[in-house]
Amino acid sequence: MSDTGHNHPEEPGSPVTGYSDAEAARDIADVPAVEVINTVAVHLLSAAAVKCGLADDPENQLDLDEARKLINAMAGLVTASAADLGDHHARALRDGLRSVQLAFREASPYPDAPGEGAGEKWTGPVN
Repeated sequence: MSDTGHNHPEEPGSPVTGYSDAEAARDIADVPAVEVINTVAVHLLSAAAVKCGLADDPENQLDLDEARKLINAMAGLVTASAADLGDHHARALRDGLRSVQLAFREASPYPDAPGEGAGEKWTGPVN
């Protein structure tokens, strides 16, 4: 039995979280869907901002191909889940998404046509 008091054999913890698979599954079961969606969206937003050159070392971290992928994923997630998130959460995520979309456009040496930029398939043109 582990020192957490759970009735399962000792399992090695994840190198990222330190939780065993059983503990992580048990913990995630208690987390509301809105919180999981927000957490994933914030991770996508943060990674996209770094790839758009908005972090400490833009010369080495700027990668617009990677940024486009992250922004597309966030745009799809936010668009698909907005009705379930409610206005308060969805508005904040849309604002963050718009910010990285604009940063992407500014960082692009050859900006996409309106409506063709990162995530704009789901959000419409951003300017």
